[in-house]
Amino acid sequence: MGKLTIPFAMLAVLITVSVTFAKDHPGREYMEKNGFNGAATCEECHPGVAREFLDTVHWKHASKVTNVDNIDPEQEYGMKNREYTFCNGNDIVNNLKETPRNSEGKSKFTGCNTCHPGDPGDELHGVGSTGPAAEASIDCLVCHSSDYDFRLRKPVKDDKGRVIMRQDRTVKAALAVARPSAKNCMTCHESAGGGAYVKRGFLFTRENDAHAARGMVCVDCHKTRKHKIPTGFDPNNWANDGVRLACADCHGKSPHKDTHINMHTDRIACQTCHIPRTGGAFSKDFTNWTKQRDGFYEPTTLNKEANETTPVFAWYNGAVANTPRFIGPKGSRDDKKSRIYPFKVYQAKAYYNKLDGNLLSMDFAPPIATGDTLAGVASAAKTLGIKKYEPVPGWQTIYLASSHLVTRTKALSCENCHAPNGVLNFRALGYTEIETEKLTTPSIFFEEYVKRHAEKDDW
Repeated sequence: MGKLTIPFAMLAVLITVSVTFAKDHPGREYMEKNGFNGAATCEECHPGVAREFLDTVHWKHASKVTNVDNIDPEQEYGMKNREYTFCNGNDIVNNLKETPRNSEGKSKFTGCNTCHPGDPGDELHGVGSTGPAAEASIDCLVCHSSDYDFRLRKPVKDDKGRVIMRQDRTVKAALAVARPSAKNCMTCHESAGGGAYVKRGFLFTRENDAHAARGMVCVDCHKTRKHKIPTGFDPNNWANDGVRLACADCHGKSPHKDTHINMHTDRIACQTCHIPRTGGAFSKDFTNWTKQRDGFYEPTTLNKEANETTPVFAWYNGAVANTPRFIGPKGSRDDKKSRIYPFKVYQAKAYYNKLDGNLLSMDFAPPIATGDTLAGVASAAKTLGIKKYEPVPGWQTIYLASSHLVTRTKALSCENCHAPNGVLNFRALGYTEIETEKLTTPSIFFEEYVKRHAEKDDW
């Protein structure tokens, strides 16, 4: 095989960041002669990597979960099978499919697994599938090409009438193999939950994140080994590859020059001060869908822009309270493993089963076409084998961790918290009335604050 020196240009992308691409990648002559045949081509130099990938959360959309209440720690949970109101469905009931025709006689393709990195165009291998055919279906380039044409990655019907996902398996894309850029990651993660910025509500751009401003990309923090990607703890995000990360991995436990600020790090998470805003959807109604201009329906959603929502602060020790009506952080002031973290509070209305109180999943295909939400519940119940149910509307509250939109220049300072109208509700966080009165006056920081600004000469 010859060696390939990959030329690349600055692309107009959804996420504008500086990316360090591989200087060269072997295989140019081989691929120009033989074409690119998905994972089989990659395995010429990386044997076993396809089978390795099948054991990751990005493929399975599930894992064993040990920190969440009221689930079986021996079973796997994730987007594949969870029932919760951000999506009000999962991969099982919302697999890739064509909707019924709407009032204008139109249909379209839908399904959670449109972001799933499988289905090469001639096979059907969905979430969690295994075996040689599943390995061959992996879309390596959707993560690893700096010149992937996302217009080619779309659902279509094959000659047997099955709905499948096409991929960009062109030699052009294959010759641009590189370290994953922010665009590779954010094309899926930015659109999670029903559209751009809906779920997480953050923009990974130089203007909105300190790490992006330094030219960093997602995998600089989420350092990946054997395709297992480390993640932080989040009450809403259960599935994981068994590898965790934290700000302190890079910044240490005493990241500030000011010792008075470092005194806070044992009980206050970095995110609390350095992610003072979030965004995205804060409420949805899955019982009442709104007709769009194209004639299709979407869940009625209340949304905010990135940096528009003030988070709620709570003690969090990494464990998750999980009931049909509430998913959120566990922890307390008395728990030394807990720290104060910021969260986006999301509340949604959906159907519950009156017979047992559990949330009912929804197949989105019927309501997308007609707005008939109960038809979606009936279809999901049939798929899941639920024969007896009485759907009644109800609300669920979910806490989502704020982990991006990191700022250095606009981070919270002493006066943002230690004031009568400060961002922290000390009483709700378990402090007594006397402690709260002391914590919300300038007396605890006044002298140090004056000294700090005098040294900077910025009065």
